[in-house]
Amino acid sequence: MKQEKKELLSKEVKHIDITGFDSTKMVEAMKHMSFSARGIFGAAEILNKMINDPNCSIWLTIAGSTSAAGCMQIYADMVKYNMVDAIVATGATVVDMDFFEALGFRHYQGTPNIDDKMLRELYIDRIYDTFIDEEQLQDCDLAIKKIADSIEPRNYSSREFIKEMGKYLKKNAKKNGSLVQMAFENNVPIFCPAFSDSSAGFGLVMHQAQRKENSHVAIDSVKDFKELTEIKIKAKNTGLFIIGGGVPKNFAQDTVICAEVLGKNVPPHKFAVQITVADARDGACSSSTLREANSWGKVDSSNEQMVYAEATTVLPAIASYIYHKGDWKKRKKFEWAKIFD
Repeated sequence: MKQEKKELLSKEVKHIDITGFDSTKMVEAMKHMSFSARGIFGAAEILNKMINDPNCSIWLTIAGSTSAAGCMQIYADMVKYNMVDAIVATGATVVDMDFFEALGFRHYQGTPNIDDKMLRELYIDRIYDTFIDEEQLQDCDLAIKKIADSIEPRNYSSREFIKEMGKYLKKNAKKNGSLVQMAFENNVPIFCPAFSDSSAGFGLVMHQAQRKENSHVAIDSVKDFKELTEIKIKAKNTGLFIIGGGVPKNFAQDTVICAEVLGKNVPPHKFAVQITVADARDGACSSSTLREANSWGKVDSSNEQMVYAEATTVLPAIASYIYHKGDWKKRKKFEWAKIFD
């Protein structure tokens, strides 16, 4: 049984390096094509406009499992090379994938054509064609518990707790350069509005179960909303680079409305790009188009681009385009995490 598990977890997912290839000629050639190709150029062009707008703060939102699938280093490099000023993501993206690998664990190439009952017996979890060792995920849960046990018992925004995770990795990472660590070192705040929907949730439940009432750490999602809205109020001009949809997308968009509710007059997000395979015909909020968000006052539709593609197939080309254009080198750092110190 152990040998069978070892064989299934033998081929590591290798994360793509956008610095290792230059996609600019290919992406620029797509300008003269049609269908998704022209949309990819449009997305790259709008993201480059965000980079070159001196007053635009860029927010990256991530939903889905692209980090596990090989895009993990892209997100860390976008922070490292000053392409991103704030991040809103799912708990799985931040904890089960990025923090998990920073602890020295890995994701593995697998297949969807397999007996999932057998995987369960082997304690292997599956994300489509990607495998994870469940025992290692439980070690990740325990690391979250260890962090929670070590800090003052009170309500934290997810941003505050993820900052503590960054501090932990600064001393304990077995793989340096993770998104959590890069964001901590560059004062880029990360928000996870559904933080407990991940290994963080299991770790925090174990933490709370061993503590008396009112003497434990808790995550305050309202505090998340307030803090991200404070960034929007200070930034005024913002651009969204959206991977997938879901809670991260809506949470970032809603800061415009939240500021309005608080009596602050802020403009809608000036730029927006969304990469998704979701279909809007069922009216689902996760798959609402950026133009639809314009009706709510969330996004300015004059600089928006929907790209209907699976993100791992187009994100590397767009991010490489921005990296090799090099305009990020002269861009100022916003360092929004400092406003909460």
